[in-house]
Amino acid sequence: MYATAAARSDGLLLLCGGRDVQGTPLADAYGFARHRDGRWEWHAAPGHMPSGRYQHGAVFVGTRLHISGGAVGGGRMVDEGTSTVVLDTSGGAWITPAPGTLSGEDVTRRCRHAVTSVGPFVFIYGGLKGSQLLDDLLLADDAAGAELAICDPRAAAWSQYLNSVHGSASAAQMLAEAAAAEAAAAAAVANRSSSQGGSPERTESDVARAISSPSRDESPTLTLNQHHQPGSSPPTPDVRLYHRAVVAPMEPPLRGLVRQLSIDQLDNEGRRVSIYDKGTPEGKTPIFQRTVSMPGVHKRVINELLRPRQWKPNHEDRRFMLGAEEIVELCDNAEKLFKQENSVLELKAPIKIFGDLHGQFGDLMRLFEEYGAPNTAGDITYIDYLFLGDYVDRGSHSLETMCLLLALKIEHPRSVHLIRGNHEAADINALFGFRLECLERLGDEDGIWVWKRINSLFNWLPLAALIEGKILCMHGGIGRCINRIDQIAELERPITMEDGGPVLMDLLWSDPTTNDGVQGVQPSPRGPGLVTFGPDRVKDFCKANNLQMIVRAHECVMDGFERFAQGHLITLFSATNYCGTAGNAGAILVLGRDLVMVPKLIHPVPPTTPHTPDSSSPLDEDTAHNAGADTWMTQVNDERPPTPPRGRPHQPGSSLEYF
Repeated sequence: MYATAAARSDGLLLLCGGRDVQGTPLADAYGFARHRDGRWEWHAAPGHMPSGRYQHGAVFVGTRLHISGGAVGGGRMVDEGTSTVVLDTSGGAWITPAPGTLSGEDVTRRCRHAVTSVGPFVFIYGGLKGSQLLDDLLLADDAAGAELAICDPRAAAWSQYLNSVHGSASAAQMLAEAAAAEAAAAAAVANRSSSQGGSPERTESDVARAISSPSRDESPTLTLNQHHQPGSSPPTPDVRLYHRAVVAPMEPPLRGLVRQLSIDQLDNEGRRVSIYDKGTPEGKTPIFQRTVSMPGVHKRVINELLRPRQWKPNHEDRRFMLGAEEIVELCDNAEKLFKQENSVLELKAPIKIFGDLHGQFGDLMRLFEEYGAPNTAGDITYIDYLFLGDYVDRGSHSLETMCLLLALKIEHPRSVHLIRGNHEAADINALFGFRLECLERLGDEDGIWVWKRINSLFNWLPLAALIEGKILCMHGGIGRCINRIDQIAELERPITMEDGGPVLMDLLWSDPTTNDGVQGVQPSPRGPGLVTFGPDRVKDFCKANNLQMIVRAHECVMDGFERFAQGHLITLFSATNYCGTAGNAGAILVLGRDLVMVPKLIHPVPPTTPHTPDSSSPLDEDTAHNAGADTWMTQVNDERPPTPPRGRPHQPGSSLEYF
């Protein structure tokens, strides 16, 4: 009795302490987790608390369970030296925090107190110390070693938020310049496809007629509501976007103070849509199948790279951790798995969906740290991971990103899923950084070998994913010629961009129009031969294929995710501050068993010396020493600027993105 329970953000319930029937304080802890087949199971946490206790407080900060205070019987409180302990559930170890600023004072020896957390901060209020009723407030900062300090919540420091600026007007102007190189590369691929006998379904004149045709205001309205007919099976729950976004803020000060925001508070996310239909979800439990992974180099990759809290880029030595033979072995093992999969994956909820990563491995680690990692200490046993392509180019750690995702696919073949993006093509990633990174980090001969082998693997990647038969996930869009999911499923792999014809070009390259008011098929600003598609196309496609939503990536959007077509399409982008100038947030979507989709955001960490187009002065020696290894990627992005991010240009102080 008198035990304390706390819930981790991913659903794990952890029960700790209490006392037995003889009144002896307990020092153990047990986790209670639900498997995806519906079973609940208890597991004992490793080790024991330094001191048994009951009537204590417990709260999670990320994956760390903070236990404070407690009684040990006979009117005595737990010793001050062990009154605060931490269970790191990701590492399976008990930690006694270093003495804080109030060391030596009897501040945490209490019981029956209230405790809660906001970001990395743990707040402790009141309680009993013997017969004394307490009325103070303690603050523990997990980010700084759990040092305790008495805090007045009305102090001015807690009403001041970080007010920093990412990028500049000239940075936005640089991003607004035409992405001529990328568009030219896409056009060249399209031209080769046409010259090699691509499908003549639509010519340029056809596109022109589609563009000039009247907008279809009478396009059938797609409803998300389902009605149960007597005698038939009950309908599965409708897909809906949760009304609040979970936000992982930047570094201090006040890091983590704001954790959830209404999506209506985001400056740019809802600019394309009008009214979003909402449904009423009901519970559903998918089937979970355990798998045993094969031995191999992927184990080493996971052990060395899947370290969300510890990973830091090595600016002193840019050589990659694996040799060419090991990378090829990784590709061989992953390719065997991709060959067994269909072009359109059929997946179940719950699932996490990731947008473009573009070699920004640090952002991937931050997403894993904030919202759960795909390992046994994380959430991989009960939630799938889906990545929507564009793993390479633009960023300076494409090799880490690609190798870790392949290793996770080998380790968890039925839980980790990768589909193809437009940068998973040799013609494209030869121009935008990946080929250059392979040469620079592996040497010329090995670099070319690895680059060719990985691009050969890319031709086997699945092309789309269908979740619960209701949500179609792809990289680009439906363009002008994709009307049925079967058109995607019928594409045979291995497939190159030239062999894929108009269907593959639309699937990997097309975008939605600028907003819900622009309908039909329009020319794309990315370049000739590419198109954008309007909300009428989205609704018609969803109705014809019995879908409720499309999730796609491909475009940098300022809030990390953005709705379109009255919420029937969501664009997702997971890399922050794209190309070092966009200042955008990154996001993932977490789809629960009830088919409620929750956006979870991270925001850019400000660089020591931001790179902006108006930065004419040379880097100082210290900055050049730390960042010089990545200047080649900066040069690539300067020479071939990215497609401008969608959304309003960022104005200092106009967004919540820097909380």
